[in-house]
Amino acid sequence: MTDAVAAPLPARLARLVKIEHTVFALPFAYVGAFLAVGRTPSAHDLVWITLAMVGARSLAMALNRLIDAGIDARNPRTAVRELPSGQLSVAQVVAFCAVSLALFLVSVWQLAPRTHWLWPIPVAAFVVYPYLKRWTWLCHFWLGAVDGLAPVGAWVAITNRLPWQSWALGAAVALWVAGFDCFYALFDADVDRAQGLHSIATRFGVRGAFAGARLSHAGTIACLVAAGLGLPVGALYWIGVAGVAVLLAYEHALVRPGDLRRLDAAFFTMNGVISVVFAVFVIADVVS
Repeated sequence: MTDAVAAPLPARLARLVKIEHTVFALPFAYVGAFLAVGRTPSAHDLVWITLAMVGARSLAMALNRLIDAGIDARNPRTAVRELPSGQLSVAQVVAFCAVSLALFLVSVWQLAPRTHWLWPIPVAAFVVYPYLKRWTWLCHFWLGAVDGLAPVGAWVAITNRLPWQSWALGAAVALWVAGFDCFYALFDADVDRAQGLHSIATRFGVRGAFAGARLSHAGTIACLVAAGLGLPVGALYWIGVAGVAVLLAYEHALVRPGDLRRLDAAFFTMNGVISVVFAVFVIADVVS
């Protein structure tokens, strides 16, 4: 028995959903929550928003792994994942999905009334996303839109409203995620092409993936600026936006067509830093 299979079930489930990557989306949920009320939200709201995010993201990742198990098994990079390698069974992952959905629903019902009937939208989006790579290279932008629901959901969860500023923040996150997913597609371009799967890299090549990432990240900054202009924000918010712009520029400087050696650093490390840095500046702006 390998060490991976011998690991406790919770550890294998945490690896399945890459729980550490919650840092990508959760800070933006907090951004939406703080900007929605213009002050520190109540502990009640923050706790239940956090649990809703954990449940939703765990459900989304587990569904993705479940639906893509066959594809992952045929890709040398992903064949070691928990389902294709036999570290977890289908029944265990289905049970984990059920628990994650339950956590999400229980959390939603502790928040504003409008969330009680909006919850099927993200769940449906989670189910659709894994299938899109079978049909269209626009799958990256669907993934971005799913993650972009984080600040929008947090906003409505506290205020029961969805003003345009919340959608501007959501669009910023959507384009940010879509941009770095264009980079991520470069990991599997050859394998995806051989399997008949679609991505911006298989459709437009390496340079097309870079162009998609650049345009998406330029849109991220534009949306953050638009949201800030519509909100009573201070200097720290704008420093945060400038920080995101600088970090995105640095992320793009790490990799270039023909030299993808630092793609891991660009994708994983820098995007975690970007979300945390922006959240820190926004929260500091709101509470100062």
